[in-house]
Formats: sequence, structure tokens, C-alpha cells
Amino acid sequence: MPHSVTLIPGDGIGPEVSAAARRAVDATGVRIDWEVAELNSDLIIKTGVSLPPSVLESLNRTLIGLKGPVTTPIGGGFSSVNVALRKKLDLYANVRPVHSLPGIATRFQDVLIDMVIFRENTEDLYSGIEHEVVPDVVTGIKVITRVASTKIAEYAFRYAHLNGRKKVTAIHKANIMKLADGLFLRCCREVSERYPHIEYKELIVDNASMQLVMRPETFDILLLPNLYGDIVSDLAAGLVGGLGIVPGANMGDRHAVFEAVHGSAPDIAGKGIANPTAMMLSAVMMLTHMKETDAAKRLHAAIEKVYAEKKHTTGDVGGTATTEEFTNAVIAAL
Repeated sequence: MPHSVTLIPGDGIGPEVSAAARRAVDATGVRIDWEVAELNSDLIIKTGVSLPPSVLESLNRTLIGLKGPVTTPIGGGFSSVNVALRKKLDLYANVRPVHSLPGIATRFQDVLIDMVIFRENTEDLYSGIEHEVVPDVVTGIKVITRVASTKIAEYAFRYAHLNGRKKVTAIHKANIMKLADGLFLRCCREVSERYPHIEYKELIVDNASMQLVMRPETFDILLLPNLYGDIVSDLAAGLVGGLGIVPGANMGDRHAVFEAVHGSAPDIAGKGIANPTAMMLSAVMMLTHMKETDAAKRLHAAIEKVYAEKKHTTGDVGGTATTEEFTNAVIAAL
């Protein structure tokens, strides 16, 4: 039986990198029944809702999504599609592996960076509770709950246990936000006690950011509330070459949506030069989730082979290949 997957191409470069990832997945031989669901800024403006019912209906049928970037306006317009998806489907765990790829020139090419970031995905300041008290005075409410903090901590420790990871580091600002971040830490500590074979550490977020830049190879599993997780995961992506090569997943108890975490890059849309690596590696995570482990390993190895050979990489990582040339090279390597 084929797997059913909702494919959300997105906008900007989304349709290009989504098509490339779809081709790569199909080339593994895994049978996928792709259900395409349109979701882009034009459609959102036209319908007046950031998450059209057709998209949710498709995801409720398939339970698995592969999503390209969707443009979100800054400082106005419609709310974030990603935030809406996470809340509607209770995708409480954002999982972002950050791993060195061969052949990419970075400041850390002599060390292996291999960390996985677990970011709570549904609350914190992303709850969107803001209020203008008086003109030009605005408050934003940071929401931290025991339920959400425990769920993301349990998800991170369970992943570490199942994948032979040795250390989980909880990142916080409990020295200042003693109640909110203090609750997050208490939940992490309680969960850590159920996994005594995994080392547990805590770092204040500003110190953690410095340590990541100075000694990224010392990190294994990072566990963070929503806002810090958003910032730190992008920082970590910069250590290995940028958002164009880092995959992501939004996981819940029923649904899973895998996505490239970079933006829609409208300035290069339609030029055929976008890097589809992040989408392809997100598809690798999707294949693993579907228990198509062999196909996931082969696709990951093919991507790494193309990077190691340096002949068909795109401009953002120092190459000259088009999106299609890179995709063809990955498929040939398969």
C-alpha cells in the first residue's frame, strides 16, 4: 500500500524545492500517494484565513505533510501559517537536526557538528497574547505550562534514548524569569530523572549561544521553550552553512508536518537556482517517520555524496548548479 502524504508547495521558491523533494522521494522507490494542498499568500489574502479548511482536511486524512515555505508578512497582514498549523494540529515538538555536510566551507569544517534541537512549539510568547495598555505601551504575555513543558522534555529524552544520544541540555533564562522558565526547568528535571543513563545539563540561553559559536561540537540534544528554540535553531543552522541545508519537523501525537525552515525567497523565485537540500532532508525525516528507514538512509547518503563531490551544488553553498541539476545529481547518486 502506498503512503498518503499531503504536499504543500507553498509560495516563492516553495513550489520549486517541493517538486525537487518529491522527485527525490519518488526515486527511492517508496510509493507515495501525493495529495497536493495549495497554501500561499495569495490564497490566504483571497480567502481571509491563514489556514484554509482544505489544507486541514487533507492533513487530517493523511496525517503526514511535506511543506514548502509560505510567505508571512512582517508587522501586519495575516498571522503565521506555521503557528496556525502547530496550534490546530497540536504539533508540539519542533525537531531540527543540525549536521555538518561534506564539502561546505564553514568556520567549523574541521569539527563534526551533530546536534538535534527540540523546541516547544505551541506556547511561550508565540501564544500571541498582546495588548496595547495605552497608546505606545504594549504588553506581551509569555505562557509556560507544565503540560507543554513536560511533553517536549519527554519527546527529547525519548528521542535521545532511542537514538543512542548521550546528553540533553535544557536552555533557559530562569535567572530572570524565575516563574515561567523556572517551571520549564522543573519539568525538564523531573523527566530527566526517568532517564538516568542520559547526561542532563542546563545552560542560560545567552551563555548557550556563546558556547554554540565557540564549541558547537560539544552539543548533542538541545531542549528549549518556543522563543529561545526559534532563535537558537537558526543560529545553529548558520554553523553548518545556513537554513538552505537544514531540515525540520513539527511533530504531534497524531500528525507530523515536515518542512524546510528557510523563507520563501521571492527574490529568486522562478529562476531555477534555489537549493532544495532542506526540503530533501526534511523528506528524509518524513521517510524515517513512515518507517521507510532504508529509503531514508539511501536518500541521505545520496545528498551527502553530491555535496562531497562538489560538482552539482547550488550557488548559496558555493556551487553553480541549478535546482534541477542538483536534483538530477541526487537521483543519479541514488
